[in-house]
Amino acid sequence: MKKFIICSIAVLSFAFAKAQQTKQWTLQECVDYAIQNNINIKQADINIAQAELDKKDAIGAFIPSLNASASNSWNTGLTQNVVTGVLQTQTTRNSSYGISSGVTLFAGMRNQYRLQRAKMSILASQYNAEQLEDNILLNVANSYLNVLFNKENLKQLETQHEVTRKQLEQTQQLVDAGSLPRGDVLEVQATFANEEQQILAAQNNIVISRITLAQILNLEDFKFFDIADPDLDDPSAFILDQGADGIYAAATENRYEIKIAEQNTALAEQDLKIAKSSRMPTLNAFINYNTRESGQGSFNSFLDPNNPTRQIGIVEGTNQSVVAPNFSTTIGNPDPFFDQLSRNDGISYGLSLSVPIFNGWSVTNNVKRSKLNVENNLLQETQAKLDLKQNIYQAYNDAQGSRLTYESAQKALSARELAYEYAQERYNVGLMNAFDFNQSQAQWTNAQSNLLRSKYDYIFKLKVLELFTGIAPEDLKF
Repeated sequence: MKKFIICSIAVLSFAFAKAQQTKQWTLQECVDYAIQNNINIKQADINIAQAELDKKDAIGAFIPSLNASASNSWNTGLTQNVVTGVLQTQTTRNSSYGISSGVTLFAGMRNQYRLQRAKMSILASQYNAEQLEDNILLNVANSYLNVLFNKENLKQLETQHEVTRKQLEQTQQLVDAGSLPRGDVLEVQATFANEEQQILAAQNNIVISRITLAQILNLEDFKFFDIADPDLDDPSAFILDQGADGIYAAATENRYEIKIAEQNTALAEQDLKIAKSSRMPTLNAFINYNTRESGQGSFNSFLDPNNPTRQIGIVEGTNQSVVAPNFSTTIGNPDPFFDQLSRNDGISYGLSLSVPIFNGWSVTNNVKRSKLNVENNLLQETQAKLDLKQNIYQAYNDAQGSRLTYESAQKALSARELAYEYAQERYNVGLMNAFDFNQSQAQWTNAQSNLLRSKYDYIFKLKVLELFTGIAPEDLKF
């Protein structure tokens, strides 16, 4: 009883949402929305943007650098007076300014290799994004087909329920007329009630499958979400005519698993070139311009007009005085700011050469690691091709098996339908009891369900093969 109440609530919720929905989504709309809103796709787009920035960094390594510097400092404390030579507590201020520029002239082709690697990394990031889109397409298609299957299953159950309802009315009339025992109508009533439960369960399955698809799309509000009901004809098996080898040949050119593996190998080989370039000398050019100024007063010296000379000694023997100019010193106001900058500036320029000789085997070890990484990526590339081939052959065999199952289900349904019609004729004339007739009807219903299930399974496996050939999402039609 609890299950019946839960199913009833789910069905009422579905019916309410169905009544208010304004749009039915096609497969292409579902795929487009999933690609635009999927978190993994957004992260892949971020990775592409980061790879673009790495490329800009690599380009920037070819451009000369330009940097400016400025400093202004105050020193307070016991320092020597530059005029009197006496230690005294004072505050001095000094500032300096500079502009420097440098460029790498040669680094063992390292900058060129890094630029090439950055371009290859962008391509690898794009391949990863494309592979994610393929995986999302497959998940969306599978969930989309699951919703369609549940809808078709509900239609079949409702059609069969209508047949059972008419049968119940007919049986009730025969029982009332005394042609059939009362047990027959009870048997049909039990079948009718069981079909009602199956219909409720089928309606609930539709709701659940719609929610599952909405979650894959990252829909926040999926109460009114539903999909369009395309007319699915018998599956077209043209893809099987290509054979497993033909599908694999197309997949090696179009599938992103192989492209990603090949690109990773190319990146590893580029890393090896970069590691080897570290063994080469690095030649840089530089030019610097510097100047300074101070807040201290200027040091002035002048001849004392009142006492222009001063004795510094006496000549031995003659006692003649030795004199020298008598200069006095003072500290005046600081020179103008720009005058100091102009007087104190200077330029330095030159070349610097760095030759790696020994760095604790770091360069050698990096080269060895890069070689091992190349070998590892080559193995991964081989493994990716083997996995792809195995997956294609497995998918091809699964599709072949699904086709046989679908064809067998078609034959089984035709046979069960004839058996049901024959049983109905016998039941109508009283040659078959209700229990045996219900068994024939149940077998016919099961044959219909098996055909529907095998049909959708066959369609999905055909679409998997189509994706292996590199079909575009917009070309994946149902």
